[in-house]
Amino acid sequence: MKAFLILEDGTVFQGTSIGSAREMISEIVFNTSMTGYLEVLTDPSYAGQAVVMTYPLIGNYGITPDMESKKAWPDGYIVRELSRMPSNFRCEGTIQEFLVRQDIPGIAGIDTRALTKLLREKGTMNGMITTDESYNLEEILPRLHTYRTGDVVGEVTCSEKYTLKNSGPKVALMDFGAKNNIIQSLSRRGCEVTVYPAHTKAKEIIADRPDGIMLSNGPGDPADCTSIIAELAKLYQTEIPIFAICLGHQLMALANGGKTYKLKYGHRGGNHPVKDLETGRVYISSQNHGYAVDAGSLDPAVAAPAFENVNDRTNEGITYIGKKIFTVQFHPEACPGPQDSGYLFDRFMDMMGGAR
Repeated sequence: MKAFLILEDGTVFQGTSIGSAREMISEIVFNTSMTGYLEVLTDPSYAGQAVVMTYPLIGNYGITPDMESKKAWPDGYIVRELSRMPSNFRCEGTIQEFLVRQDIPGIAGIDTRALTKLLREKGTMNGMITTDESYNLEEILPRLHTYRTGDVVGEVTCSEKYTLKNSGPKVALMDFGAKNNIIQSLSRRGCEVTVYPAHTKAKEIIADRPDGIMLSNGPGDPADCTSIIAELAKLYQTEIPIFAICLGHQLMALANGGKTYKLKYGHRGGNHPVKDLETGRVYISSQNHGYAVDAGSLDPAVAAPAFENVNDRTNEGITYIGKKIFTVQFHPEACPGPQDSGYLFDRFMDMMGGAR
């Protein structure tokens, strides 16, 4: 079945329908990872977006037990070529079957290199995937221009708090769209992790007396999370150690008077170099974000930049002065190097005074 990707600038790509045949409108973003497509599909941070994979062959090892959450989150999936015959001893099915089961529409057989170059030159755009060959461009373009992602954090967070028992420090994880590997990284170090819905009040978390607080990754524009930011400002005033990743990093900056801004096309992939400003050492990181913190907007008496993106010099981490709080924009749990920046979890353990 033919399928069409229509961008808000009027560009149309024709390919073949994969997954669900339903129509979809979303923000179109690209990911440069060569592997890990299942982790991408099940990362809650992609809620409200359709993902273009720049690597040309997707699905060659099928679907494996590596999901970062219980379901897939992207609105759509865009690839150059979809493998129909996966080969891997852990394979549990094809990616086509997975997309159908998850009701995710997609398109294959288009020039993803040309599409990615277009998104880099013009910036992230909204788009539609449709199988309707008689589509009306004049009717579709206004719909694309007015599309907004909405409250995606509310869609991806857990509905009620739950605890994973263990014998070590007690960590309160605020779930803004947390990946499983964040929980596993803490559990492997002996932490007892209690996961809280995104809109949990600070007083409830404080009353539970955690040894540390983890702020997770998540989707959407951080500036939209006004009620969450207000609660994080209260948590900042405590002496509880806090470690934040991705959206959590952005929200903590906003809670301290900082500003965030939208990147032209974002950072998404497993090959982004970040520099530790204290040691000068560079780490290969996994990233998935469309917004960044304006480090210059933070009071230098409150916060200091800790990491920097080597490619474009954007902020990748912040240390808060006089507090046991540090935050990073990248994903130290995602193992791109494969474990280059996993030591940050050990730093968090040290802050809590817990055994690793």
